[in-house]
Amino acid sequence: MDTPVAVDGVLLAVRGKLPEFTGALKRVAEQVLTDPAGASRATIVELAERSGTSPATVTRFCRALGFEGYAELRLGIAAETGRARAAGWTVDIGREIEPGDPLEKVLQQIMAADTRAMHDTAGLLDLGEVERAADAIAGASRVNIFGASGSALVGEEMQFSLHRIGVAAWAWTDVHNGLASAALLRPGDVALGVSHSGQTRETIEMLAEAGSHGATTVALTSFPRSPLAELSDIVLLTATQATTFRPDALSARHPQLVVLDLLYIAVAQRTHDRAHAAFQRTAQAVDGHKAGKEAAR
Repeated sequence: MDTPVAVDGVLLAVRGKLPEFTGALKRVAEQVLTDPAGASRATIVELAERSGTSPATVTRFCRALGFEGYAELRLGIAAETGRARAAGWTVDIGREIEPGDPLEKVLQQIMAADTRAMHDTAGLLDLGEVERAADAIAGASRVNIFGASGSALVGEEMQFSLHRIGVAAWAWTDVHNGLASAALLRPGDVALGVSHSGQTRETIEMLAEAGSHGATTVALTSFPRSPLAELSDIVLLTATQATTFRPDALSARHPQLVVLDLLYIAVAQRTHDRAHAAFQRTAQAVDGHKAGKEAAR
């Protein structure tokens, strides 16, 4: 049996294991995530009916999460949804957004989902791993950042932030260019791969190439058992809370940015004098292009 999950991390554990579940177990997981409040009140027979499975499957689902039985699972979900209400997440974050929902309700749903994702990410993130990544980047002569699609946008934000404080960083989205750059890395350099699923082949290839030349490899992903995480020296984890029209890969963006912002600040702390001087120079270089500056002269 798997190691029991913390009672206050049941839904996070279900989301993390979702890619591992197939068939009936996956249907139970999706039902729990779609309506966690309903699952906390349902009997084992009711949850089985709602997920189109059987009580035996629900029992297997509980054991896959490390629980002895259904009572423990219900208790964990109830405690978690209760804390969400107490924290002010009054919107049912498992609820789907309907086509006719007014924008006010959609905004509440998005805010509730993002707030929960941020909270889960803060609980999931290993700050020791952030410290290790910051130390590596602060001492690196070169930092390569790899990502595809939406993850590429997140990587480019990190490259921009590091560049402003004098860290030599490049963001690569094209696999050919990325592989060529990764091949030039050496021990002491850093390669950061961004992928929500941790299964994006191009990002895995580029990070693996960097690691083969001795670079310190860092993964930013939502799945600790993913191929990207398994080949990395340092793993930074994020949590997501999907809604209609914003599947996990899109809802992961804000938690990813928060983690990378934390990493960026940690790097700036470690290189304070250099970072402060670089930031001042870069800010001064573009200052003349702000509206009204020319007129004021």
